Amino acid sequence: MNIETNYIVKKYGKKTVLNLNGEYNHLLFESGKIHGIIGPNGAGKTVLMKIIAGLVSQTEGEIVYNGQTFSQSISLNMTCSNQYPVLFARSIYENIAYPLRIRKYREADIKIIVGGLLEEFQIADIQNQSAKNISGGEAQKTALARALSFSPRVLFLDEPTASIDPKSIQVMEAALIRRNVTEGLTVIIVTHNLSQAFRICNQLLFLNQGQCLFSGTRQNLTNSSDPVIQEFISSNFFEPVLN
Repeated sequence: MNIETNYIVKKYGKKTVLNLNGEYNHLLFESGKIHGIIGPNGAGKTVLMKIIAGLVSQTEGEIVYNGQTFSQSISLNMTCSNQYPVLFARSIYENIAYPLRIRKYREADIKIIVGGLLEEFQIADIQNQSAKNISGGEAQKTALARALSFSPRVLFLDEPTASIDPKSIQVMEAALIRRNVTEGLTVIIVTHNLSQAFRICNQLLFLNQGQCLFSGTRQNLTNSSDPVIQEFISSNFFEPVLN
């Protein structure tokens, strides 16, 4: 699903928190790619993601999804997961199964899909535990597995791997890349982890103080002459993987 934004502005009262004008007034989140939204704290990253996901409305501008305005049918093909996922006080299995149950999947199919996700995310051994009694990394993996269970067309992620162990990050990133390659899943991820952005994202968007300073490939980001971008890169030292 291609998602395009035009002249997006978001205000809370008199305060403008997002103002996408100038060179980057039109943005394209191309179908079948992993898009990273990066930048310093307070840049407007999460606000932009929520607007695109239809969770909050913009003050000005428009967003089109494959040439159409936002609707329930579009919403049904998208899902979100964030740094602090809201899980039900049920087992991990039932949390992952929930999107399938509300979509009236057959029980036999639910068992197969959830079983595969439990194995993929390495949480099969705790599938019967209450989601209220698991670690942060286990909660993040459960939330992502739940988000992927019904094979959405677009997945929005807000710091999904913040403050969790490297092994869990590896498992989650592998799941995203696998579905992007095999199913054409479009991912839009907000991350402060520059190494992560370079590992998994095809396209990057750099925001600062509510404005877009860069939109393009990860390779071109490192060549940007913008001092804000260069400072951000230098202060988040990493070894980019450009494959």
